[in-house]
Amino acid sequence: MSEQNYTHVAIIGAGPLGIETAIALERQGVDYTLFEATQVGSEFLKWAPETRFFSTPEHVALAGIPFQALDQQGVTGEAYLAYLRMLVEMYDLNVHVYEPVTQIVREHDGFTVHTKLRTGPTSYRADHVILSTGGMAGPRLLHIPGEDLPHVTHYFKGPHPYFRTRLLIVGGKNSAMEAALRCWRAGVDVTLSYRRPELNFERIKPHLSMDIGDRLRKGEIKFLNSTLPVEITPTHTILASTQDGVNPNGQIIRHETDFVYLATGFTADMSLFEKAGVNLLGEEQAPQFNPDTMETNVPNLYVVGTAAGGTQLHRFKLFISTTHDHVIKAVKAITGKAPKRVGTVPKRNNAVTYEEVKAN
Repeated sequence: MSEQNYTHVAIIGAGPLGIETAIALERQGVDYTLFEATQVGSEFLKWAPETRFFSTPEHVALAGIPFQALDQQGVTGEAYLAYLRMLVEMYDLNVHVYEPVTQIVREHDGFTVHTKLRTGPTSYRADHVILSTGGMAGPRLLHIPGEDLPHVTHYFKGPHPYFRTRLLIVGGKNSAMEAALRCWRAGVDVTLSYRRPELNFERIKPHLSMDIGDRLRKGEIKFLNSTLPVEITPTHTILASTQDGVNPNGQIIRHETDFVYLATGFTADMSLFEKAGVNLLGEEQAPQFNPDTMETNVPNLYVVGTAAGGTQLHRFKLFISTTHDHVIKAVKAITGKAPKRVGTVPKRNNAVTYEEVKAN
């Protein structure tokens, strides 16, 4: 294989943690290639315009480089993409966009990383591989009839398409609450369906919790509690009533609606891990790894970021803000030297401080 197709470390996924890992290796002068199937930070392109992180700026800042927001509130997706582009330009990161990795093959002396370009397949020889593929590869499907109809979506693209229409939102967490409030204020007739008898306000961000609670009490947003969609048609949605949040009790509701937004969450694509021989554990398919080094059961193959939680089926526990330490552990395991200025300052919610990095 030619010299140009060799890289010491192959990083898969140019989301926030993949970029942070690349910066850490760049600072140490380590040869690496950062592969991205589409574009840097592509998951944020799925957000509705002006959607904000629920985390404040210091929690989503990368590589010790502060994100300075004018209003010091949650960062918008658009502003964060600009921040990611700035980091790539600032360090001139070796990122290959629109070059999806199709397979990682373990060899006796390293890995062969297979990719697909528009001109055809290619491959790279790598000594180490770091998977940072994130946790939002696709929507969490309900697998019900009509889920693929054109008036049904798993991605909220903003309130304007629903102006002066009836919108059914299925879900009970932050994304569903934000969409319901934004749409109601934009002149949309909003109905919220949730499988539980009540919303769990302790798991909803305080500013959304107070707002949605007020809207529901006043009847401004209709609430179909203890309901599950079982079929979607072009004119209406069939909802099954449930008392335990899971099993229908035999009662059926026919709800007339123009559009349906299924805010049912997202799931990771663990296929690259599986093809590479990584053990995927339990219902959530979490990769097996050493928590001290982030190395999986496949020698010299590491995981960083939310992908370490697998599909996070029942509840997301890993976020940008709680996985900065993954970069420190993986880079230190590969190079023998902990990266500096990784994480956020001040320390909140398990963010990594400069002092801790230096101590390592």
